[in-house]
Amino acid sequence: MTSRWWQRSKGEDRGGSRAPTAGERGISAGERLGLGISGDGNRTDIAGDLVTGDKHVHAAAAPAPVAWPLRVGAVPLLATAFQPRPRLRAAIDAARNAGGPAVLTQVLSGGGGVGKSQLAAAYATEAVGKGVDLVLWIPATEVQQIVTLYAQAARLVRAPGADGADPLADARSFLAWAATTSRSWLVVLDDVTDPDAVGPWWPAGPNGWVLSTSRLHDVRMTGGNRTRIDVDLYTPEEAVDYLETRLAGEGAGHLLEGRAGLLAGELGRLPLALGHAAAYLVNERLTATAYLQRLADSGRHLDELLPGWADTERYGRGVAAALLLSLAAANRTGPVGLAEHVLRVVALLDPAGHPESLWRTDALLGHLTEQRPDGVPREQVTWEHARSALLALDRYHLITYDPRSPHQQIRIHALTARAVRETTPAAHQPRLALPIADALNEDWPDPEEPHRELAAVLRANTDTLHVNVRPHLWSGEVHFVLFRAGNSLLRVGLYSTAHDYWQFMVRLASDILAPDHPDTLTIHNNLATALSRLGHHDQALNLKVQTLAAHERILGPDHPETQLARNNLATTYHYLGRHHEALPFAEQVLTLTFNLSAAVPRRAAVSRPSRRGCV
Repeated sequence: MTSRWWQRSKGEDRGGSRAPTAGERGISAGERLGLGISGDGNRTDIAGDLVTGDKHVHAAAAPAPVAWPLRVGAVPLLATAFQPRPRLRAAIDAARNAGGPAVLTQVLSGGGGVGKSQLAAAYATEAVGKGVDLVLWIPATEVQQIVTLYAQAARLVRAPGADGADPLADARSFLAWAATTSRSWLVVLDDVTDPDAVGPWWPAGPNGWVLSTSRLHDVRMTGGNRTRIDVDLYTPEEAVDYLETRLAGEGAGHLLEGRAGLLAGELGRLPLALGHAAAYLVNERLTATAYLQRLADSGRHLDELLPGWADTERYGRGVAAALLLSLAAANRTGPVGLAEHVLRVVALLDPAGHPESLWRTDALLGHLTEQRPDGVPREQVTWEHARSALLALDRYHLITYDPRSPHQQIRIHALTARAVRETTPAAHQPRLALPIADALNEDWPDPEEPHRELAAVLRANTDTLHVNVRPHLWSGEVHFVLFRAGNSLLRVGLYSTAHDYWQFMVRLASDILAPDHPDTLTIHNNLATALSRLGHHDQALNLKVQTLAAHERILGPDHPETQLARNNLATTYHYLGRHHEALPFAEQVLTLTFNLSAAVPRRAAVSRPSRRGCV
């Protein structure tokens, strides 16, 4: 018969004791039975402190063999209708293969809800299927979670020195094991939030692979054989395929009504939002058309349209919460408390992008200076401060700040913008609306003809701001930037678009302003100009006659806006070939202009007509 032993000194105890022979009885020093051995010839393992006669030995049971393969941590289940995302996987695989025999780490970086963890879970699931010896999934938001699971893995793989006494020591033993083992392994560090804390805990080894996910777009996540792979939205094809496959699986494909592409576009192709929306449609038996109507309703919040109960893929949080999860961290970065106020401004502008030059304007820098939190010195916010806040928001994937993109350097996902607006206190909107409108006006090129691309971007941003904060741009009078945007359309020859713009402004004016308000008159005059540019001279003539009469009655015959209306009427008569009717109005304009010029001293500035109206 044989026995397996581990003794303090190769079969000898401190006192030179011998191992008990078959048939002897070993009793522990505490009078507990340590071993009973019969003479049946069976192999027996010994554990405990043993006494045989007057001899004392220590025996330990040989550890059970490691049950390969090992699985540590809970790999998330793949989403129903999971999209394999071949282009992203090709980028990940290319980065991994570039390392040759050296272990490389790929960091999947992206904003909330873009599917980083799902991609990592797909790789982990495949590794399990291929029989990789160790697959270790770690929620890595806190470094203690990493240490705890490394220590657990160290004991399971029998890493030298891992005895359970000290988790930190065991975790280090796991790193040492990973660096030298011939076993294959995959470690996934999911949702790294603190690169400095994780710094000492990146595994490496010739037979392993590390995959990490993070919201951070930060240089600290790269280096040390780590490669960042940017994970963005679904492609249009992936988004449509997800919706169609998901609803077909529920026997509810008819609810899409062939509008999957439109629905995906309105949700910004964000995987998290698409998952919630699909569940909402199925559960509520709601058609895509009806859902799109609800989505367009600014009175409905995201938490109502994409509710928590629709989290069927177990993302673990609502869409709005997921999108804004990193805001507190960004707010602590750079100028303290500034990032949140910068984000509120960005959320009111065009998601497709606005120029970084907007953040150099006195209007926005002055606004940010006024928003400095209590306890922070009220020093003037500079462009450098604003840029630091923009970079912090970009690092946490709350916005995209790309200096290479002409005139649209700063972008935001439409759902992120909506979540920000919904969490901005209502009392803040007036304080935001006017400085942003002033900044757009301040940034507008004059003349704009050499800068048509910039003017187009500013028009789009003016339109978005108008939608988001309309009442505050019509308080007492119409903000000048709304006139500037409409007149810009006429200058660049977009006459049909200009006509629609001014017609919409007429409707708003009739609802908000008095009929004899000066801005109401100017808006009507500009609509008439748009009609003329479209060649609808008869319609324009009727409107211009009414507008001139109202100008003369309300503002007086010599007012610059009245002069503009008179000149526009003369122009329309000319277009209609009624030159004899145009002549008196043209003469009156010239006479008043000459008299005004003669009345002003040579060196004094001559008043220019308001540019609210368009000639």
